[in-house]
Amino acid sequence: MFRHFTRYFRILTPPLQWRLPVFILLGILVGFILATLRISRAVSYLSDDPETCINCHVMIPQFATWKNSSHAHAATCNDCHVPQDNFFRKYLFKAKDGMRHSYVFTTRQEPQAIRATPMAREAIQENCRRCHGNLVHQVFAGQASSMSQADAPLCWDCHRETPHGNVRSLSATPFARVPRLSPVFPEWIELGKEAR
Repeated sequence: MFRHFTRYFRILTPPLQWRLPVFILLGILVGFILATLRISRAVSYLSDDPETCINCHVMIPQFATWKNSSHAHAATCNDCHVPQDNFFRKYLFKAKDGMRHSYVFTTRQEPQAIRATPMAREAIQENCRRCHGNLVHQVFAGQASSMSQADAPLCWDCHRETPHGNVRSLSATPFARVPRLSPVFPEWIELGKEAR
Protein backbone atom coordinates (compact mmCIF):
# COMPACT_ATOMS: atom_id res chain seq x y z
CA MET A 1 0.00 0.00 0.00
CA PHE A 2 2.80 2.41 0.93
CA ARG A 3 4.47 1.55 -2.41
CA HIS A 4 1.32 2.64 -4.30
CA PHE A 5 1.21 5.90 -2.39
CA THR A 6 4.84 6.75 -3.17
CA ARG A 7 4.34 5.80 -6.83
CA TYR A 8 1.36 8.18 -7.17
CA PHE A 9 3.24 10.87 -5.27
CA ARG A 10 6.15 10.60 -7.75
CA ILE A 11 3.73 10.78 -10.68
CA LEU A 12 1.99 13.89 -9.33
CA THR A 13 5.17 15.69 -8.26
CA PRO A 14 6.40 18.10 -10.95
CA PRO A 15 9.98 17.85 -12.26
CA LEU A 16 12.58 19.64 -10.16
CA GLN A 17 12.83 22.70 -12.45
CA TRP A 18 9.02 23.21 -12.27
CA ARG A 19 8.49 22.72 -8.53
CA LEU A 20 8.96 26.34 -7.45
CA PRO A 21 6.63 27.83 -10.12
CA VAL A 22 4.02 25.10 -9.48
CA PHE A 23 4.09 25.66 -5.71
CA ILE A 24 3.84 29.43 -6.20
CA LEU A 25 0.83 28.99 -8.52
CA LEU A 26 -0.78 26.54 -6.09
CA GLY A 27 -0.22 29.04 -3.26
CA ILE A 28 -1.86 31.80 -5.31
CA LEU A 29 -4.78 29.50 -6.16
CA VAL A 30 -5.29 28.43 -2.53
CA GLY A 31 -5.04 32.08 -1.41
CA PHE A 32 -7.59 33.12 -4.02
CA ILE A 33 -9.98 30.35 -2.91
CA LEU A 34 -9.59 31.25 0.78
CA ALA A 35 -10.09 34.96 0.03
CA THR A 36 -13.23 34.18 -1.99
CA LEU A 37 -14.61 32.05 0.85
CA ARG A 38 -13.90 34.84 3.35
CA ILE A 39 -15.34 37.66 1.22
CA SER A 40 -18.48 35.66 0.41
CA ARG A 41 -18.88 34.65 4.08
CA ALA A 42 -19.32 31.08 2.81
CA VAL A 43 -19.39 29.47 6.27
CA SER A 44 -22.38 31.61 7.32
CA TYR A 45 -24.56 29.81 4.75
CA LEU A 46 -24.34 26.60 6.78
CA SER A 47 -26.26 28.28 9.61
CA ASP A 48 -29.89 29.33 9.95
CA ASP A 49 -29.00 32.89 11.03
CA PRO A 50 -31.37 35.34 9.26
CA GLU A 51 -28.59 37.91 8.92
CA THR A 52 -26.93 35.54 6.44
CA CYS A 53 -29.69 36.49 4.01
CA ILE A 54 -28.40 40.07 3.88
CA ASN A 55 -24.85 39.08 2.94
CA CYS A 56 -25.92 40.31 -0.46
CA HIS A 57 -27.55 43.71 -0.26
CA VAL A 58 -30.46 42.74 -2.50
CA MET A 59 -32.37 41.04 0.33
CA ILE A 60 -32.33 43.98 2.76
CA PRO A 61 -36.01 44.94 2.18
CA GLN A 62 -37.08 41.33 2.75
CA PHE A 63 -34.97 41.09 5.91
CA ALA A 64 -36.34 44.39 7.25
CA THR A 65 -39.96 43.41 6.66
CA TRP A 66 -39.42 39.93 8.15
CA LYS A 67 -37.75 41.50 11.21
CA ASN A 68 -40.93 43.51 11.89
CA SER A 69 -43.38 40.72 11.07
CA SER A 70 -45.19 38.25 13.29
CA HIS A 71 -42.96 35.49 11.92
CA ALA A 72 -39.77 37.08 13.28
CA HIS A 73 -40.51 35.68 16.74
CA ALA A 74 -41.33 32.18 15.51
CA ALA A 75 -39.37 31.45 12.33
CA THR A 76 -36.11 32.25 10.58
CA CYS A 77 -35.73 32.71 6.83
CA ASN A 78 -34.70 29.07 6.42
CA ASP A 79 -37.71 27.84 8.40
CA CYS A 80 -39.92 29.16 5.61
CA HIS A 81 -37.73 29.12 2.50
CA VAL A 82 -35.86 25.80 2.84
CA PRO A 83 -37.35 22.28 3.00
CA GLN A 84 -37.44 20.98 6.57
CA ASP A 85 -38.44 17.35 6.11
CA ASN A 86 -34.88 15.93 6.28
CA PHE A 87 -31.26 17.01 6.70
CA PHE A 88 -30.03 15.98 3.23
CA ARG A 89 -32.87 17.63 1.33
CA LYS A 90 -32.40 20.82 3.35
CA TYR A 91 -28.68 21.15 2.58
CA LEU A 92 -29.06 20.01 -1.04
CA PHE A 93 -31.69 22.72 -1.50
CA LYS A 94 -29.46 25.30 0.23
CA ALA A 95 -26.54 24.32 -2.02
CA LYS A 96 -28.55 24.49 -5.26
CA ASP A 97 -30.32 27.71 -4.34
CA GLY A 98 -27.12 29.24 -2.98
CA MET A 99 -25.22 28.51 -6.19
CA ARG A 100 -28.02 30.12 -8.18
CA HIS A 101 -28.00 33.16 -5.87
CA SER A 102 -24.20 33.40 -6.11
CA TYR A 103 -24.30 33.31 -9.89
CA VAL A 104 -27.10 35.87 -10.18
CA PHE A 105 -25.55 38.27 -7.66
CA THR A 106 -21.97 37.92 -8.96
CA THR A 107 -23.02 38.52 -12.55
CA ARG A 108 -25.27 41.42 -11.45
CA GLN A 109 -28.42 39.84 -12.89
CA GLU A 110 -30.62 40.31 -9.83
CA PRO A 111 -34.06 41.53 -10.81
CA GLN A 112 -35.66 44.66 -9.40
CA ALA A 113 -38.72 42.60 -8.45
CA ILE A 114 -37.61 39.50 -6.57
CA ARG A 115 -39.86 36.48 -7.04
CA ALA A 116 -39.55 32.96 -5.70
CA THR A 117 -38.57 30.28 -8.21
CA PRO A 118 -40.92 27.31 -8.67
CA MET A 119 -38.59 25.20 -6.48
CA ALA A 120 -38.66 27.88 -3.75
CA ARG A 121 -42.45 28.31 -3.99
CA GLU A 122 -42.87 24.58 -3.41
CA ALA A 123 -40.64 24.69 -0.30
CA ILE A 124 -42.43 27.77 1.07
CA GLN A 125 -45.85 26.18 0.54
CA GLU A 126 -44.70 22.96 2.25
CA ASN A 127 -43.47 24.94 5.24
CA CYS A 128 -46.65 27.01 5.53
CA ARG A 129 -48.61 23.77 5.69
CA ARG A 130 -46.12 22.20 8.11
CA CYS A 131 -46.39 25.03 10.63
CA HIS A 132 -50.04 25.91 10.13
CA GLY A 133 -51.31 22.38 9.47
CA ASN A 134 -54.25 22.63 11.85
CA LEU A 135 -55.57 25.74 10.07
CA VAL A 136 -54.85 24.42 6.58
CA HIS A 137 -56.63 21.18 7.37
CA GLN A 138 -59.76 23.10 8.38
CA VAL A 139 -59.66 25.29 5.27
CA PHE A 140 -59.20 22.47 2.77
CA ALA A 141 -61.20 19.74 4.54
CA GLY A 142 -64.27 20.19 2.36
CA GLN A 143 -62.28 20.64 -0.85
CA ALA A 144 -59.87 17.71 -0.42
CA SER A 145 -61.74 15.30 -2.66
CA SER A 146 -62.35 17.82 -5.45
CA MET A 147 -58.89 19.48 -5.45
CA SER A 148 -55.43 17.96 -5.88
CA GLN A 149 -52.39 19.25 -3.98
CA ALA A 150 -51.08 20.90 -7.18
CA ASP A 151 -54.38 22.73 -7.81
CA ALA A 152 -54.70 24.07 -4.26
CA PRO A 153 -54.16 27.84 -3.97
CA LEU A 154 -50.87 29.07 -2.56
CA CYS A 155 -51.03 30.41 0.99
CA TRP A 156 -49.80 33.87 -0.05
CA ASP A 157 -52.53 34.18 -2.68
CA CYS A 158 -54.77 35.17 0.22
CA HIS A 159 -52.24 36.16 2.90
CA ARG A 160 -50.42 38.80 0.87
CA GLU A 161 -49.07 40.72 3.85
CA THR A 162 -47.37 37.74 5.52
CA PRO A 163 -44.48 37.95 6.24
CA HIS A 164 -42.94 40.36 3.73
CA GLY A 165 -45.97 42.36 2.75
CA ASN A 166 -45.82 43.86 -0.70
CA VAL A 167 -42.04 44.07 -0.88
CA ARG A 168 -41.36 43.65 -4.56
CA SER A 169 -38.32 45.79 -5.36
CA LEU A 170 -35.01 47.13 -4.06
CA SER A 171 -36.61 50.49 -3.20
CA ALA A 172 -39.71 49.14 -1.44
CA THR A 173 -38.40 49.98 2.04
CA PRO A 174 -36.01 52.91 1.60
CA PHE A 175 -35.76 53.78 5.30
CA ALA A 176 -35.51 50.22 6.64
CA ARG A 177 -33.20 49.77 9.59
CA VAL A 178 -30.99 46.77 9.15
CA PRO A 179 -27.78 45.66 10.84
CA ARG A 180 -24.58 47.02 9.35
CA LEU A 181 -22.64 44.45 7.41
CA SER A 182 -19.36 43.42 8.97
CA PRO A 183 -16.24 44.41 7.04
CA VAL A 184 -15.03 41.97 4.41
CA PHE A 185 -11.32 42.60 4.93
CA PRO A 186 -9.44 41.77 8.14
CA GLU A 187 -8.90 44.61 10.58
CA TRP A 188 -5.16 44.91 9.81
CA ILE A 189 -5.90 45.62 6.15
CA GLU A 190 -8.52 48.23 7.06
CA LEU A 191 -6.00 49.93 9.39
CA GLY A 192 -3.43 49.93 6.56
CA LYS A 193 -5.92 51.68 4.26
CA GLU A 194 -6.60 54.39 6.85
CA ALA A 195 -2.87 55.04 7.37
CA ARG A 196 -2.39 56.02 3.71
